Amino acid sequence: MTGKEKPKAPAKAPAPKAAETPEGERIAKVLSRAGIASRREAERLIELGEVKVNGKVITSPALNVTAKDKITVRGEPVGQPEPPRLWLYYKPEGLVTSAADEKGRDTVFDHLPEDMPRVMSVGRLDLNSEGLLLLTNDGELKRRLELPSTGWLRKYRVRVKGNPTDPDLEPLRKGVTIEGERFQPMEVKIDRHQGANAWLTVGIREGRNREIRRAMTHIGLTVNRLIRTSYGPFRLNDLQPGEVEEVKPRILRDQLGLGKEDEAAGKPKPAPKAAARPGAKAGPKAAADAAKPARKPLKPGEGLKVLSDTWKKATRPPARSGEDRPSTERAKPARNTGPRPGPRPKGPRQG
Repeated sequence: MTGKEKPKAPAKAPAPKAAETPEGERIAKVLSRAGIASRREAERLIELGEVKVNGKVITSPALNVTAKDKITVRGEPVGQPEPPRLWLYYKPEGLVTSAADEKGRDTVFDHLPEDMPRVMSVGRLDLNSEGLLLLTNDGELKRRLELPSTGWLRKYRVRVKGNPTDPDLEPLRKGVTIEGERFQPMEVKIDRHQGANAWLTVGIREGRNREIRRAMTHIGLTVNRLIRTSYGPFRLNDLQPGEVEEVKPRILRDQLGLGKEDEAAGKPKPAPKAAARPGAKAGPKAAADAAKPARKPLKPGEGLKVLSDTWKKATRPPARSGEDRPSTERAKPARNTGPRPGPRPKGPRQG
């Protein structure tokens, strides 16, 4: 090799191909959206071999499925997910907030109306607590409402044994640590004293297990009644124990931003403007057209009427000979503006 020759540059290694995103959604997410169970519970069902995809048992949730796949859970086919729905339920005292209880106690799902679809609870209320419990048919909505990042305030009416004062409750307002577990500051207000008891209004944002009862015990108070009155924007209002009320879809969209639609009542959407031709100049006619008010959209059934009227005008027979203009343009006789004659007197008919 002569000194003039340059060594060849090493060949570049081919760039790695981007990993293709698998089609569809994870099986646990699909089961959750279909209202079968929460995502975590769906993963447990899969690990137990209760789920089949296209006739084959799967044991791992690391699988994507599409609408073409046939899914069954315990032999029952899984349908397409329904729109997310939410219910307010007044949970009575003495019911367990779980799908099944190992001790055989009654659950909230044993006492729901028969016409309700399969639902899941958003969070929990313990056996001795009562009040507002949210129920949903959508596992993804359940997960979203339970996330700590939501930060929704949950309010409770709490009856405690004793007559606490504001200084007694101040530690709860600053936050306490119980058995190494840090509780966030609570909103605590004394409503009234009633004999040997006191009613408090308590607001929390975390919802840890038995949080209020443990916090009250920490400062020397015993809770003997606990009623949840609100969960974020949703309130118990006038619901009675055991009653259920569905949240209206519009309120659900407003509060959670689910499937936002144009809700302008009575206001039609503005018609899209026609694009101007390249190089076209806006003349007097264009300006006049722009100044015209937009046409109102036709009501249901009006389109056919307009089409019928247009067809009648187009197929109207020609004017007869001797008529120099259409009948619609003929001069109308002057209207008589004088006083109208009164009613004719009644009497015998004369021959």
